[in-house]
Amino acid sequence: MNSIETDDILFQILNGNAEIKQAITGGIYTMGERPDDSQKEDIVVNNLFLNHTVPQTGTSNVNIHVPDMTVTIGGKQQKKGNRERIRTITGLVLQALKNANVEGLGIRVTNESIIKEPNIFEHYNNIRIDWNIHKTN
Repeated sequence: MNSIETDDILFQILNGNAEIKQAITGGIYTMGERPDDSQKEDIVVNNLFLNHTVPQTGTSNVNIHVPDMTVTIGGKQQKKGNRERIRTITGLVLQALKNANVEGLGIRVTNESIIKEPNIFEHYNNIRIDWNIHKTN
């Protein structure tokens, strides 16, 4: 298996989930396909590495992008992370990943971290996926 195939598998799991697609305002993409100027709730998958031993192991990302919301603090409007939207979408994504059953593949969520993108006023939740691939092509 190669890294494009692992991206495709994650994309199919998430894009095939009607609840996720209805919950987000944007789309689900593989790395490099998200519109540069998107200000929507988007999910992007990408592979970080994949070895070529048997069994194969590797790590992928699922990034949940959510635009910041405008709030007033001390009489001043500011952009802050939309924690409730991140929480809601993350819950749906984690459920889909944990319920995924792909023959010959072990998919394990290992960690997550919310990251601020100040120049474009969004936060994204970076979810790490570890692969254990037993099937051969």
